[in-house]
Amino acid sequence: MSKIIMAVACHPDDIEFGMAGTLLRFQEKGWEVHYMNIANGSLGTEKYDHDTIVRMRREEATNACALAGFHYHESICEDLEVFYSPELFGKLLPEIRDVKPSVILTHGPYDYMEDHVNAGRLAVSAAFCRGMGNAKTSRPSQKFDDPITVYHSMPHSLSDGLRRPVIPGIFVNIGPAMETKKKMLACHKSQQSWLDVSQGNNQYIQDLIDRGVYFGKMSRRYEFSEGWIRHNPLGFCPPDSDPIMEVLGPSGDAFINEEFEKTTRLD
Repeated sequence: MSKIIMAVACHPDDIEFGMAGTLLRFQEKGWEVHYMNIANGSLGTEKYDHDTIVRMRREEATNACALAGFHYHESICEDLEVFYSPELFGKLLPEIRDVKPSVILTHGPYDYMEDHVNAGRLAVSAAFCRGMGNAKTSRPSQKFDDPITVYHSMPHSLSDGLRRPVIPGIFVNIGPAMETKKKMLACHKSQQSWLDVSQGNNQYIQDLIDRGVYFGKMSRRYEFSEGWIRHNPLGFCPPDSDPIMEVLGPSGDAFINEEFEKTTRLD
């Protein structure tokens, strides 16, 4: 198993909100971390023109990556153009093949926002097709067959599109990573005023803290936590592959939610 973990999210700042804590904990264990937003953030503004906001949001994301020591990957489309399409699949697959991660973190199929759902679907399909040499791609890439374990993050709304709460299958202790996680989000300066206007989110950093506390309380173990749901392993990795537990579990920094696991058993 390569010690490489890759986050594939939708918009600049999605990784910071829901995934960066776990990425940083893996980094502490010696893992190489890759960071990719599929969309370029072109609609995340109420005052800048297209080229200006795209440039700003790319700079914000690269600054966050530099702060954390992550490897940055370029976005491949505009906001609200994150469709489950051959074109975007063909652009994303070479990125995953180049990185050859053992772990992919991405959005879940239960997310409240269509762009997020589609980003997750693209990441899952690209991981699944990593070894399919005849897959059509935007540029040449070297296929590989090594296992990939995929995990889905919790939606920003804490519930799915039908308002049903989403319960994690795994909790990760992100307390030791919270200060860096907050500094990473603070790099996305353009989004503070935009989210005030578009979504009534007038406490940008506080929202990140509150999410960590919410899942921390749900875990009944950690002060701050991120939650994950492990994807079906069929076609991706062995059935018992669970790198989050293998890497963070022995130190007590991750544990499986047995109540969730009961819902996945067929016996």
